[in-house]
Amino acid sequence: MNKLLPIVLIVAVITLSCQPMYKPTDYINPIIGAVTYAKVTDNIHGFGKTFPGTATPFGLVQLSPDTYTGGDNGCGYSFEHKTIEGFSFTHMSGVGWYGDLGNFLVMPTTGELNVFKGLPDVPDEGYRSRFSHDRESCSAGYYAVDLDDYGIRTELSCAPRAGIMRMTYPEHKLSRIQIDLARRVGGTSTEQYIKVINEHTVAGWMKCPPEGGGWGNGHGKADYTVFFYCQIDQPIHDFGIWSAHIPDSAVRKNREINSPEYRQWIEQSAVYAEKNEMQGKHLGFYLNFPTKAGDQVVLKTGISFVSIEGAKENLDNDIPHWDFDQVHRENKAAWNLALKDLEISGGSDDQKTIFYTALYHTMIDPRAFSDVNGQYIGADNQVHEVNDFIYRTIFSGWDVFRSQFPLQTLINPELVNDEINSLMQMAELSGNEYYPRWEFLNSYSGCMLGNPAVSVLLDAFQKGIRNYDIEKAFRYAKNSVDTFANNPEGFTPRSTSKTLEYAYSDWCLAEFAQALGKESLAAEYYVKSKSYSSIWDSEMKWFRARDQEENWIPWKGKTVHGQGCTESNPYQQGWFVPHDYPGLEKLMGGREKLLNELIPFFENVPENFLWNNYYNHPNEPVHHVPFLFNEAGRPDLTQYWTRKICEKAYGIDAFGLCGNEDVGQMSAWYVLAAIGLHPICPGDNKWQITSPVFDKITNRKRLHPIKKIER
Repeated sequence: MNKLLPIVLIVAVITLSCQPMYKPTDYINPIIGAVTYAKVTDNIHGFGKTFPGTATPFGLVQLSPDTYTGGDNGCGYSFEHKTIEGFSFTHMSGVGWYGDLGNFLVMPTTGELNVFKGLPDVPDEGYRSRFSHDRESCSAGYYAVDLDDYGIRTELSCAPRAGIMRMTYPEHKLSRIQIDLARRVGGTSTEQYIKVINEHTVAGWMKCPPEGGGWGNGHGKADYTVFFYCQIDQPIHDFGIWSAHIPDSAVRKNREINSPEYRQWIEQSAVYAEKNEMQGKHLGFYLNFPTKAGDQVVLKTGISFVSIEGAKENLDNDIPHWDFDQVHRENKAAWNLALKDLEISGGSDDQKTIFYTALYHTMIDPRAFSDVNGQYIGADNQVHEVNDFIYRTIFSGWDVFRSQFPLQTLINPELVNDEINSLMQMAELSGNEYYPRWEFLNSYSGCMLGNPAVSVLLDAFQKGIRNYDIEKAFRYAKNSVDTFANNPEGFTPRSTSKTLEYAYSDWCLAEFAQALGKESLAAEYYVKSKSYSSIWDSEMKWFRARDQEENWIPWKGKTVHGQGCTESNPYQQGWFVPHDYPGLEKLMGGREKLLNELIPFFENVPENFLWNNYYNHPNEPVHHVPFLFNEAGRPDLTQYWTRKICEKAYGIDAFGLCGNEDVGQMSAWYVLAAIGLHPICPGDNKWQITSPVFDKITNRKRLHPIKKIER
């Protein structure tokens, strides 16, 4: 027995040494990317636009600070701002085009009640407060800040469908919690309801239709209701409701709600002390109480998009106690569990921080939209219930089909199944029977272009992720491709971007049809997928949009934005023929001529990789292009440029994302490139290889077996 002991000890030491000596959450810094705009660039699209507050992996609640309501400030917070107007329970991550959510805004205050939020330049005129980044802290599952104007320390954490706040007050005769029910990023909720349930509970809802702005300032067609069930450990004794009279003729969108007239309406709100219940157009709730220095008040809220009962059940399930620290511990544990399957070794601490924060950002969306009981609001605006998957929302299709969903097929295949089932439910319940290209809370927002859901579906199917009705999924895919398609001549008038994207989605459908044994249909769409060549101008030797009469539109040069290109120029968009690289090479006149175009495309990029007219990493159309060097016989250049992008386009502070996060896409590109893998063509089951950032990367996720196809 004694002779065996040293061997046992050696084995134990080896086993322990093989385990990671850190937890992923040690390297998560949610402040990365949390800038909308800053003076260091004049790029109209801004920086990362992430939020620095709390979330759980793919959870329904995101509890985070808000520094400004209005403008293209989709996350609600920017590191460059100097004041905070409150803390809301729902947020979008990394979006442009005027965001949405930011609902149920809670603000702890002291002194006389002020129902107006105030302006950033003159915060004393409202309830907002100055703050300093020196007294701000954020990590996985935790955010804290000192509100300097009130001397209140505010801490945030959350569970999947509920959030919790702990507020530490100074000594004051008139301390307060106030809740702005009308607040909404990019606009306002247009109708609210609140009721005092008992001496610790208030509940209600906020309606957010397109008339109140929001997603795309109303053009995104967002139409949802947020329900809340809020409990406060401070007895609700000295309380009330304020209500602003908003004229029926008032426009209630992004710009208008910051007008002097709108401000006057809010400032003239009627205040109803001891009012137990109210419904109106612009409501707020307040609770007063005296505090001694160091007194702490805890507020917790369940959120639902279905009902007050659903919000209560979500809260009872997720946070049935008042222990803020326990919620924080459980949140952190949830993130470690979600991230643990992707292990890395080697690399610097900064590189680990960039990697794990990027991985964290890829697990915000598509978030849960159904309650803990499985109920959700469908695209028919009716309540449905599902038990075999989680109904999910926020599908930034045009962005995320490129890197975000290929990554999730490797590390979260169940999530991909959830999303495909959710998209199918939306196609069915909406009556459209085709997929949305950018889905937000059941709205077909119409944002961007192409048929990205078909790409996501094909890529998942080819990798064996098939827990859905395959024939129905195919039928909706075909309807999508037929609804949004090039004309019979093979192009979309005046659009290079749509012509190339639709050719790719034709190929996706062809591949799907071929896999299902629909050979004649596959042959038809394979032919359509070659239609990209219809806009190749042999004289200019580049892709060029045609008008309705098939004439070339005026040519201003490859690097001039527009000219039929969406958020890009012809030089950037022209590389998007992912499904037929040999055909692209042939059009260009062979490999040498292709490289003569591809090499300067990168050599003219600024050192900081900010918005530019060449390889423009801040935007999605070019994200596959560094990997084209592999296909052109220059893998050394793929390795060189991907490593340089990882080094220069990503960082460890608020400016650590050179462009909009776009719901996980920007971070997913980094994760895959740092691993050493990335697709050119999602759906062809081919991973491009590049030089990884780390010495070793291990994916411990156990992928499920391929489901047999029933024909």
